[in-house]
Amino acid sequence: MFRYLIKRILLIIPILLGVSLITFTLIFFTPGDPAEQVLREQRGTEEVSPAAVERLRGDMGLDRPVHQQYFDWIKGLIQGDMGESLVTGEQVSSEIARVFPYTMQLSLASIAVALIIAVPVGVLSAVKHNSIVDFLSMAAALVGVSMPNFWLALLLMLFFSLHLGLLPVSGFGGGMETLILPAITLGTGMAAMTTRLIRSSMLEVMEQEYTEFARAKGLSSWKIIHRHTFKNAMIPVITYLGLQLGWALEGAVIVESIFARPGIGSLLYEAVQSRDFPLIQGCVLYITLVFVLANLLIDMIYVFIDPRIKYSEREA
Repeated sequence: MFRYLIKRILLIIPILLGVSLITFTLIFFTPGDPAEQVLREQRGTEEVSPAAVERLRGDMGLDRPVHQQYFDWIKGLIQGDMGESLVTGEQVSSEIARVFPYTMQLSLASIAVALIIAVPVGVLSAVKHNSIVDFLSMAAALVGVSMPNFWLALLLMLFFSLHLGLLPVSGFGGGMETLILPAITLGTGMAAMTTRLIRSSMLEVMEQEYTEFARAKGLSSWKIIHRHTFKNAMIPVITYLGLQLGWALEGAVIVESIFARPGIGSLLYEAVQSRDFPLIQGCVLYITLVFVLANLLIDMIYVFIDPRIKYSEREA
């Protein structure tokens, strides 16, 4: 297990380098001059002189070749320095550390919402296979997968906030009520996919010989599910939870902006709007690192859920 863990940790390094190189290359193809954007925000005007823009570009180091800027950024990253924001002048690592706990709170809450919906619906759909319950569950899952986050967010805001007045329409602070609508918005799409996965996994496990043997012994369907099928059916679902975290971090970019919540999603959105290259690079790298570490943690949990899984076999 130790060898497998070291191998996976070392694999994180080329993944992060690849992501940083792709991100660094793509952001330089985006339209707009970050120096000009920063100058406009500082002066509060749309008119800036070309000389002032060129002077600021030199001060920010944006007049150097792209590859030199990238290598300088990597050298600073090795030393623990992710650079400074072009807009605020603050350390990128400080800005991300300030807002990332809010994003993790939203991500974990949305995963909890997804599991609360998906587990009972997926199990019931498998038990009632090819019935009207199964049909309605899969139809609802299809609607959930097809529904854009921003549209669902607007519907929830319209119904629960404007019409019923039960929940705040946006913002953060004052209690957990500000987390409910964003978590439902993110969790609904994840619940739809998880429901389909649980259903298919349950159907596969219910066809195994040990399930047939338990049924032949006269055990009720719910006892078979509780004692035999559910735990084994959840193994692929746990794998999917690592992907769910990546989905939540990605969806947070839109959801946090719509609900005016602080977080790495809204921070990334603002960085893109202002062409803040160091902050964009830092946010993307941070999200990638969390996603990779979450999947590594899921792999470690495997052995406790199913002792048949051996790390030596996984390496092979």
